[in-house]
Amino acid sequence: MVNLVAAQRPLLQGLMKMAGVQPHAVEIEPGTTMNFWVPRETIEKPKKGEKIIEKEALKKPSKPVVVLVHGFAAEGIVTWQFQVGALTKKYSVYIPDLLFFGGSITDEADRSPTFQAQCLATGLAKLGVDKCVLVGFSYGGMVSFKVAELYPNLVQAMVVSGSILAMTDSINETNLNRLGVSSSSELLLPNSVQGLKALLSVATYKKLWFPSCLYKDFLEVMFANRKERAELLEGLLISNKDPTVPNFPQRVHLLWGEDDQIFNVELAHNMKEQLGADHVTFQGIKKAGHLVHLERPCAYNRCLKQFLASVHADGQFTPS
Repeated sequence: MVNLVAAQRPLLQGLMKMAGVQPHAVEIEPGTTMNFWVPRETIEKPKKGEKIIEKEALKKPSKPVVVLVHGFAAEGIVTWQFQVGALTKKYSVYIPDLLFFGGSITDEADRSPTFQAQCLATGLAKLGVDKCVLVGFSYGGMVSFKVAELYPNLVQAMVVSGSILAMTDSINETNLNRLGVSSSSELLLPNSVQGLKALLSVATYKKLWFPSCLYKDFLEVMFANRKERAELLEGLLISNKDPTVPNFPQRVHLLWGEDDQIFNVELAHNMKEQLGADHVTFQGIKKAGHLVHLERPCAYNRCLKQFLASVHADGQFTPS
């Protein structure tokens, strides 16, 4: 029987190519490969009879770079399907698949967000990206914060949605109790239709209805590498004694669904106070939950483009 979610993937990939991006695998190191969707104009087409060599096949981006970093439930182009086409006219858009998502893989045992950040930064460097604005959602926001901390010269500014600086013991325990689950894996790695429905009910503002067969198809396609992804969730946890708040020199814009039940608005305001800088701003979008960029894409894109334009106006946003 045809998996309806899998059947739609070629259509989504075709739409991404029409929007001006195409897939490109980057070897980060032996045993570690990260998949990116990259601007089509940065891929050199080999002349007839020539062998493709990665370094020769890539050109540096010609427009200001925006990197869209996905969350935990889906790979890059699924997460950002409504944002890519809205941005590619003015920006060189890169959409990475973090390790154990969308074909990105590693034989390393490290499951920390620091390792994800190092691989992402290395991949961008190999793609010729020197400067960028990171847009991180949920898990991707935590990875983005780590990239900005470790590679301040790479990151000009950040937009973060539905995320936190780090998953401390106290934040984790409070969230699990509030959501009524025993672990992050139980919520974010559902293995049943009922579990997937529970995840969507807390991730969205409006209650969604799909036929059961569609939930089953989504479970089959979107939750691969379960063991490794569970380890990624474990790798997020840090002790309350360990967290340090980095001093980010970049502008940080917190763009939130006002009805986010997973990382609520209170956490966003607390984070703004923790960062304690004038260049950290908050903007809420009404009638939207955790999946704000999917629930209200027009409002989200409008806010995102306004921020990107303001970074450009400040003279910070230049071609890579």
